[in-house]
Amino acid sequence: MKSKTEYITFNTKKHREYINITDRVEKVVSQSGIKEGMVLVSAMHITAGVFVNDAESGLLADIDEWLEKLAPFRKDYRHHRTGEINGDAHLKNLLIHHEVILPITNGKLDLGPWQQVFYAEFDGQRPKRLIIKAIGE
Repeated sequence: MKSKTEYITFNTKKHREYINITDRVEKVVSQSGIKEGMVLVSAMHITAGVFVNDAESGLLADIDEWLEKLAPFRKDYRHHRTGEINGDAHLKNLLIHHEVILPITNGKLDLGPWQQVFYAEFDGQRPKRLIIKAIGE
């Protein structure tokens, strides 16, 4: 069995941002030499997430609006009693989730025709890490 691990650090310019990382995942898969296997893409922070969807700007705006409706920024979250003011970011993480596992087939990332991999930042403007780990043969 082979494996390849890469860490990526993001420091977004915005508080909430969605970054297409498909090319970075494909690069790790290519460099791994793995022909058949899986690749894990996981945000290493509880105020960020990873998801797969279409790379269409209107859809990304709709996703952002939907998340803000379900978990709006508010000043009255109990979590804020700890001194943090990012309760909404934790809830958005639960909605999007923190990781995806994707297939590697014939040495390539095996996505559907419109699927792209996104890093979702909900409490940005500071360094955050993501792990990409390919495993297979």
